[in-house]
Amino acid sequence: GLDVATSCVVQGMTAHYLTTSAHADLIKPGEWMLIHGVAGGTCQWAAQMAKLRGYKVIGTAPKGKKDVAEPLGCDELILVDEVPGTSYEDYESVDIVSRIKEVTGGEGVKCVIDGIGKATMDISIDSLARRGIFVSFGNASGAVPAFPVLRLIGKSAYVTRPKLLDYTVDREELIWRSGEVFGWLKEGKLKVAVDTCFPLDQATEGHLYLEAGKSKGKVLYEIK
Repeated sequence: GLDVATSCVVQGMTAHYLTTSAHADLIKPGEWMLIHGVAGGTCQWAAQMAKLRGYKVIGTAPKGKKDVAEPLGCDELILVDEVPGTSYEDYESVDIVSRIKEVTGGEGVKCVIDGIGKATMDISIDSLARRGIFVSFGNASGAVPAFPVLRLIGKSAYVTRPKLLDYTVDREELIWRSGEVFGWLKEGKLKVAVDTCFPLDQATEGHLYLEAGKSKGKVLYEIK
């Protein structure tokens, strides 16, 4: 329906470029990708698209949204405690890096997709495999602070901070990305979670709902 189509435009296209292009092909099918916050809007899409691309996926999610994260098909799901009243989780409640090293046989992941930001930066970098890439695209817990490039020398790692506009630079690229997203939807390969819809005159309530971390999918506003 229209709600699903509306949800595709930003989150679907963002998840598409994150899993197909932002990693600069430094990850190949069959290799490990870490995606933080798979119970959230964009990364629900990203986890599913990563699997469609043939990557092995480790997802992180809050314990309270286990029901959202489990059906996404992650090869490994790491559940963490929640930070009440926020849109992100307590990533120090679990030793995520150790768990990732265990799952990957000590190698780490070739790509991290991180929309959490400040709270997960260290985890993301420390989880990388040799010549892996840290894709930082969001700031749910605050912006990633500046850090010395020497920090990446341990694994000869890469880092990028992309945005959608640079991955839809012309109509050809826009049509390719949207065509794949809508094609997967039509074929039933993607599940879209529309959490709720607020009337436009309740926009404030909608923002508070998001800030409190209550959403389990796309939050929409209805214009009547």
